[in-house]
Amino acid sequence: MSKKEKALGLFGEFKEFIKRGNVLDMAVGVVIGGAFSAIVTSVVNDVIMPLVSLLTGGLDFTNWFIALDGNKYATLEEASAAGAATLNYGNLISVIINFIIVAFCIFIVVKAMNKFMKKKEEEPKEEAPKKSDEVLLLEEIRDLMKKRK
Repeated sequence: MSKKEKALGLFGEFKEFIKRGNVLDMAVGVVIGGAFSAIVTSVVNDVIMPLVSLLTGGLDFTNWFIALDGNKYATLEEASAAGAATLNYGNLISVIINFIIVAFCIFIVVKAMNKFMKKKEEEPKEEAPKKSDEVLLLEEIRDLMKKRK
């Protein structure tokens, strides 16, 4: 097989992959997920973390860090301005809180979808209309004729 045929084969496979509806659904999910993540980040940084800080007596997670150069800095900005390498474990705490909130929101959405789907499955299905006596008789005759052949 030549390189051109291989390239066309790969292109053909890619074309088939793109034609599937799942790819479009996945792309929409990624875009919505990105937007949702921005909302959750804002909720954590602008609402939850200030409340946590208030409850913990003014603790600010963003300034929880370890300067790796051995010096002490009052804020992360000071350490960054001095060019010090830092371990920002306060930011890690914020990211973990972000993750927990996102996971909880997704759990709620999936739970609601499962409940909706379960209700949809439980809806009584319409019964097929009863066949008339004539139709039943004709079907019986048809079945008997099939057996004779």
